[in-house]
Amino acid sequence: MSTAEQTHISPETLQLFDEYVIPNYGRYPLSLVRGEGSHVWDDQGTRYLDFFPGWGCNLLGHCPAPVVKAVQEQAARLIHVPNSWYMEAQGQWAKLLSDRSFGGQAFFCNSGTEANEAAIKLARLHSAPSKYKIISFEGSFHGRTYASVTATAQPKYHEGIGPLLPGFVYAPFGDLDAVAAKIDDETAAILVEPIQGEGGIRIPPEGFLSGLRKLADARGLLLIFDEVQAGCGRTGEWFAYQHFGVEPDIMTLAKSLCGGIAGGAMLAKKEIAESLRPGMHAATFGGNPIAARAGIATIEMIEEQGLLARANELGEGFRTQLAPLVDELPYVNELRICGLMIGLELSAPGAPIVQQCLDRGLLINCTQGNVIRLLPAMTLSDELMESGCEILANVLREHTP
Repeated sequence: MSTAEQTHISPETLQLFDEYVIPNYGRYPLSLVRGEGSHVWDDQGTRYLDFFPGWGCNLLGHCPAPVVKAVQEQAARLIHVPNSWYMEAQGQWAKLLSDRSFGGQAFFCNSGTEANEAAIKLARLHSAPSKYKIISFEGSFHGRTYASVTATAQPKYHEGIGPLLPGFVYAPFGDLDAVAAKIDDETAAILVEPIQGEGGIRIPPEGFLSGLRKLADARGLLLIFDEVQAGCGRTGEWFAYQHFGVEPDIMTLAKSLCGGIAGGAMLAKKEIAESLRPGMHAATFGGNPIAARAGIATIEMIEEQGLLARANELGEGFRTQLAPLVDELPYVNELRICGLMIGLELSAPGAPIVQQCLDRGLLINCTQGNVIRLLPAMTLSDELMESGCEILANVLREHTP
């Protein structure tokens, strides 16, 4: 059955969206109403296997019981108070993140782009007034607000919204010489994703991140890691930078930070964090009691269930299932995996593959036009991993690029 013949959404819902919701998203013809683990159901009762749950936010699967319990209990006690008051849970959450990273202090917000906005402001506040430039990388994605989208070195996200903010300089990802050539006396920081996510699951060449650290130290710059997609356990380490043995000065987090509840954070070394003076930045809902309890429950669930090791185990399972396709199919170029960040690069458009998988009950993603991106949950079973890979492999084999 073709998608055009399928009706996975009610006419009433479609009418509501047509009349009242700004159509700034490309939407698939599904209205999802329930999720459990790695499955979601639409309003017609059809079940789907989700290998891209919540755009990577649902790292623990849909509705993980410990997070649901923590949110329900907190919502019945205290939903929101502003950051002009102390919240015990926020302090506990900050400590858990600090203990698992480089010992910094946390600023909490609601999303990845807010975390990156905070990092950009902190980098400028901490630097001499003459130093305001930030180097970011081609293919990067840092968010949709103005500073974050300007830092995002992809022209397609800049079309029609200029003028952009001044002070952002772009370098090729993986090219240390190019970075060194762009540093001048006005440069304040280098902003990089340790593994580019939206850019196509691009893993840096050996020595790149350590080279950035050396450049930053030698030139007096801050090194900022955007771990919005890669952080919080997705790669099999708490943070992707830990695979490379290179510590940042500032790190940004979101997506899976709260197990599917909205939340973002910026962590900074204490001597840098103190430059974010009272009144210079804020987030009204950031680090509220519900997000804090969800964030704590997420960390506890990952550790109590040994899910970091599980992410690595599942990643190797995906490698076993998908790697043969690179040799088998001429238009499958490369498989890139780090834990549960998985990219399969094609020499053909990936959108038809996504659609054909959807038609067979598997939800996946395509980024950069030709990279099949999978960000499955840590709680995925071996059986579902294998059955989903079989659907994807069959679609790729049957597809004529």
